[in-house]
Amino acid sequence: MNVHKSKEQQVPGQRQSTGDVGERLEPLVAAAVARAGFELEQVQVQQAGRTRLVKIVVDGDDGIGLDEVADVSRIVSEALDSQDDVLAGAYTLEVTSPGLDRPLTKPRHWRRARLRKVAVRCADEKFTARVGQADDTGVELLVDGELRRVGYTEIEHAVIEVEFKEPPAAEIAKLAHEEGSR
Repeated sequence: MNVHKSKEQQVPGQRQSTGDVGERLEPLVAAAVARAGFELEQVQVQQAGRTRLVKIVVDGDDGIGLDEVADVSRIVSEALDSQDDVLAGAYTLEVTSPGLDRPLTKPRHWRRARLRKVAVRCADEKFTARVGQADDTGVELLVDGELRRVGYTEIEHAVIEVEFKEPPAAEIAKLAHEEGSR
C-alpha cells in the first residue's frame, strides 16, 4: 500500500547527504507514526533528480489498511513540513506497509506472525515451522509436529511463507494448548 505526497517548494543550492538526512528524520518520523498509533519500521531518503524520495515503512499489531496509510501520510507530511531545516526542498513522501517477504528480525515481527508458517534458517539447519508464543528472547515453533523453543540469536534468517489455505487445525490446537499451559 502506497500513498504519495509531493512538496513542490524548491530551495536552490541546498544539498544534504540523504543517509544523514534519513538519520536526522528518523526520530521525527517515528514520533509522528507513533501519534497515528503505528510503529516505524524503516526510513529511506533517496535523491530523485531535483527532489528527494522519502520512503517510510510502517506497521501495527493488526497490520495497516489503506485508510490508515493515508492518515499516517498526512501526519508525517505535516511533521516533515514543520522541519524545513532538516528536509529542505522538494520531496515525495511514500508511506507503505512491509511486505510478506520482510525478514522477521524483531520480537514484534514474531508476535505479529503468530500461527503463521515461516521458513527459518539457523547456522546448521533450515526448516519450516508454525509460529507460537514469542517473547523478547525467543519464539516457540512447531517443527514437524514437535514444539521447539528457538532463541532469536540462533536464527540467521526467517520469513513468512504464503499459505493459500487454512492452517491445519491440529497444529493450531497444539500451539494453543502449549500457550494455555503457561
